[in-house]
Amino acid sequence: MTRFREKYDSEAIPGLTKRFGYANRMMVPKMAKIVVNIGLAEGKDDIKIIEGAMRELAAITGQKPKLTRARKSIANFKLRAGQPLGCKVTLRGKMMYEFFDRLVTIATPRIRDFRGLPTNSFDGRGNYTFGLEEHVVFPEINYDEVEMMKGMDITIVTSARTDEEAFELLKLMGLPFRH
Repeated sequence: MTRFREKYDSEAIPGLTKRFGYANRMMVPKMAKIVVNIGLAEGKDDIKIIEGAMRELAAITGQKPKLTRARKSIANFKLRAGQPLGCKVTLRGKMMYEFFDRLVTIATPRIRDFRGLPTNSFDGRGNYTFGLEEHVVFPEINYDEVEMMKGMDITIVTSARTDEEAFELLKLMGLPFRH
């Protein structure tokens, strides 16, 4: 069992039960999955950019990314249906907790001028999405081998019904929010 899974069992479940008065342990919200997405508009012209992003995302998450393609053509953006636009990874279970551990303990402290994650990025259904401007905050990426800086979106999907429950869950799990 990973460190953050144990932290969920020992700290988050009792804390959430006390705060919201759940009748049993199965009512307590938990993290369902984490989706990491890199969107690269420049990739529609050069496939090597997308391949580099996929290689780096695989190193960060430990799982092979899925190539995302344009669903339909948009003339104003010179975009055709089926062109590659980025890549994404969906993490569940042990891989999710290990990625969350690295995100909280290693990556967020390495962000330049970091004052905490925004608290207004919940979607109304208990899911939290935030973006990182540089992917090099993860130690798996060698700064010298990076061709271009890439941003990424990270979505944490929880089983919480409200944003308040999800916020409390993520705060108890150690996600650093702004005060």
